[in-house]
Amino acid sequence: MSTQLVNFAAAFAPLTDADRLARMQEIRDLARQQNAIILAHNYQIPEVQDIADFVGDSLGLSLEAQKTAAETIIFCGVHFMAESAKVLNPEKRVLLPNLSAGCSLADSITPESLEEWQRRYPDHAVVTYVNSTAEVKALSDICCTSANAVSIVRSLPNDKILFTPDRNLGNWVKKQVPEKEVVVYDGACPIHDVLRGANVEKTRSAFPDSVVIAHPECREDILAIADEICSTTAMLGRVAKYPDVKTFIVATENGIIHQMKKRYPDKEFVVADGCIGCRLNCPYMKMITPWDIKRSLLEGVFEVEVEGDVMAGARRALERMLAVPRDN
Repeated sequence: MSTQLVNFAAAFAPLTDADRLARMQEIRDLARQQNAIILAHNYQIPEVQDIADFVGDSLGLSLEAQKTAAETIIFCGVHFMAESAKVLNPEKRVLLPNLSAGCSLADSITPESLEEWQRRYPDHAVVTYVNSTAEVKALSDICCTSANAVSIVRSLPNDKILFTPDRNLGNWVKKQVPEKEVVVYDGACPIHDVLRGANVEKTRSAFPDSVVIAHPECREDILAIADEICSTTAMLGRVAKYPDVKTFIVATENGIIHQMKKRYPDKEFVVADGCIGCRLNCPYMKMITPWDIKRSLLEGVFEVEVEGDVMAGARRALERMLAVPRDN
């Protein structure tokens, strides 16, 4: 076999555990040399989570981005999250390793559609889920995450609320705060919205002694089945609430299973769709690879920029959110 063919075969050979560890260490060393911090969302691929300095949900990553002393933030998530990090850290360089990492939920609402909605409900305060663009955040009174959405709505002096863009999260919040009028926008995360109660019931029938933990972005029939409803980070803590339970059915994007297995190696975690997460797999959240992170560090790609007026409005909405204690 020629040397060229040998090199080609070696390039596509599966990585050994030693190779993966060496690659992870190389990227971490490179980040330290460049005074960069690597942040990863719970839904990222396992190797990206393992490389990161911090893994968390949207709010946790926003807080970590805000307090870091690093000059560069490598944000392994989707575009709106990197935008939020830039808004909270305008003096820092924020890099999104893969520009393809978008968000269907964030795309479901535009500044124009929000402004039209506001004209229809002029006396309502706008609460916007962080899964939205900086432009939409800038038009909002306050932002929220799945971890603090109920607290945010309760904290406002307004009795009339416009909640955008996720209808499932909005409807769940509406039930928790019946004393307020909450009008919900018709957007959804397709990963959570595709899951149906029949699938979860079928999965639970195979594990009758399991506990079902669901994200509030899921549909109402899923939330009615769930034993626990909470954000991704809160899911990790809820497992500890059931020391005698062996199996947990997880109704959210399948990336969270990696952190659950690391924290509770003696437990079993089953993806709620019953097919190894084939429906609960966000392609955008899986866009970033270790190679992308390395390239980002070496070449400075892709820098996230937010215009000045948008930056000011979005920062106001995010800082108001961060001032309110989270629910769970």
